[in-house]
Amino acid sequence: MGALPRSRAGLVLLLLLVPPVLLALQLLVVARLWVEERDGAVAFTVISIEPKRRSTGKAWGASSGRAGTEEEEVKDGARAYEEENEMHERQVGPRVMEMQPWAVNKPSFSAELGRIITYITRPQLNCSRVLPPGKAQAVASPVASARWLLCAEDWLLPAADKLCVAYSFSMDGGDADFLSTVSRLGCETHSFDPSTSSASVGHLGNSLASNHGNRGVVSQHKLWLEWRAPKRRRHGASGRTGGVSHTLDDIMAMLGHHTVHFLYADLLGAEWRLFQNWIEAGTLQNIHHLVATVHLHWAGFEVGGSDEEVLRYWFSVLRGLEAAGLHLVHSSSGEDHSVLKHTVENAHSSYTLSWVNTRH
Repeated sequence: MGALPRSRAGLVLLLLLVPPVLLALQLLVVARLWVEERDGAVAFTVISIEPKRRSTGKAWGASSGRAGTEEEEVKDGARAYEEENEMHERQVGPRVMEMQPWAVNKPSFSAELGRIITYITRPQLNCSRVLPPGKAQAVASPVASARWLLCAEDWLLPAADKLCVAYSFSMDGGDADFLSTVSRLGCETHSFDPSTSSASVGHLGNSLASNHGNRGVVSQHKLWLEWRAPKRRRHGASGRTGGVSHTLDDIMAMLGHHTVHFLYADLLGAEWRLFQNWIEAGTLQNIHHLVATVHLHWAGFEVGGSDEEVLRYWFSVLRGLEAAGLHLVHSSSGEDHSVLKHTVENAHSSYTLSWVNTRH
């Protein structure tokens, strides 16, 4: 058989080269995308209250200094947290938090704020005896000047022959009185602070396994709370040293606790998403007393929308806590008067709220 003409041979060679070149270009694009993701081009998926709305939480959180909670943990080139659609399918749990209707059937900043302030400043349950900060003996109610209170009714306190468990999440040392109170009650107490240098090593298993059952002793952990569902790690893979964050359900499971009798939380703006997670995951049925500071000066981590939408979302979260069995027993306000960057004389930037669970 004779040789092919030179022009035809060149055409055949060109056709043979096209598929490898296209394959090489595809691999190059995939590799570039992988490198961008590995190097942190996508920090996390912002979840807005309403679709196609602006988000206010990401930029503030990036510079807040909250260790290990705004950035995704990267392991072997893969993001440690699931995409929004994956996370929603796994995290919603047995219930979905119900969004409340508008206060006056339309967006109104004053109306939305007014019903929130009314809601968080009016106790829903009267306690005849309470434990104020730093005290181990119950006193007669009310104690109006206290920052927070624990309801000391007999039916709300753990039995003397049962294990009492207390958790505290705080990074400013504002939980000292709480830790003192629950320690004097003989509770097994765990303090979580990712910024402390004296806390345990960051890996969850190592830092929690040896602290179970220490009544009256405060065990410190360099851990923090997360509301997003972490992807499953391969067997034997460990977390980062320091700043490790886990859901409350995961922390309780690793500590071997089914119930937390007293929980204190100052979460610096992350409380709204965490509360929503606890509502939807059913975690609150295992929390008997909750003391938490809510912050109103900004929308909160991964909370977006107009000011009116944010206020409506906050109110929906508060009603979700009530639907889960939590009833307000005490409220105290902070000093500033900024709400979502508005100066409001009859409102404050933060409130410390004390709830009890009437369903346990």
